Amino acid sequence: MKNITDKFTGVGVALVTPFDSRGSIDFAALAAIIDRVIAGGVDYLLALGTTSETPTLTAAERVAVSRFIRERVAGRVALMVGIGGNCTADVVATLKSWDFTGYDAVLSVNPYYNKPNQEGLYRHFKAISAASPLPIMLYNIPGRTGVNMLPQTVARIAAECPNVFGIKEASGNVEQMEAVCKAVAAVREDFILVSGDDGLTVEAIRRGGKGVLSVLGHLYPEAVKSFTDLALAGNFEKAEYEIARLEPIIDSLFVEGNPVGIKNALATKNICTPTVRLPLAEASVELDIRQRMEIIRYEC
Repeated sequence: MKNITDKFTGVGVALVTPFDSRGSIDFAALAAIIDRVIAGGVDYLLALGTTSETPTLTAAERVAVSRFIRERVAGRVALMVGIGGNCTADVVATLKSWDFTGYDAVLSVNPYYNKPNQEGLYRHFKAISAASPLPIMLYNIPGRTGVNMLPQTVARIAAECPNVFGIKEASGNVEQMEAVCKAVAAVREDFILVSGDDGLTVEAIRRGGKGVLSVLGHLYPEAVKSFTDLALAGNFEKAEYEIARLEPIIDSLFVEGNPVGIKNALATKNICTPTVRLPLAEASVELDIRQRMEIIRYEC
């Protein structure tokens, strides 16, 4: 599993799905975003994650987006695809039928809404592990799913599922990140943690993490790559300085929800429209003004 952990160490970007003003997928904008972030030096990309507004994409759209990303990337960086849900049987069926050509790994989120206990989480991911033809990265994001996967559960899955190679940890709790790293280290050497929060990237790496699956990377891929690599090299002082300059922008990306903030920020640079699908709504005028001011301040 060493090769797979290398592929997903560093900076990944969880891609948005750009829409035109009518709400249809804007594949030209998606191509431009892919090229932009790869040119910015990111290490890998995620298709069909939370940032992609996957719950509001039709089944046909999910297939089309996955294929388009694969073809546009054309092997330039590693690729991960989000395959998850709150019905274990459905996730297993999808894993068995999905076309994974060109993809290197699967990201699978905690079951949402059901609020399973830790045993339920373990059994869910055990079943997914058995069904997946690709290595798996877990995705813990209790703010969206209503359940927090505890460090001992992550370690249990890591110990019993050798094709589960890492976790995107988005609990927002750096102490939990450190606890996950320590718990897993007792049972596996080839398991990585990446931050699911841009603002916690440096602190996650300080506590044993190996990078970030970023939203900010759409806007400033070179900057995210810089402070992440600095932290991975142990130069935390410089990494902290660089990320601190970006903190107002990072905060603005999430104050009205993701991907509302990043799409609005990208729209300020004419990269894509700010259009999102209901039940999400476009950024408020107040957020738009705030982002424009913060972007000008950072870039001056």
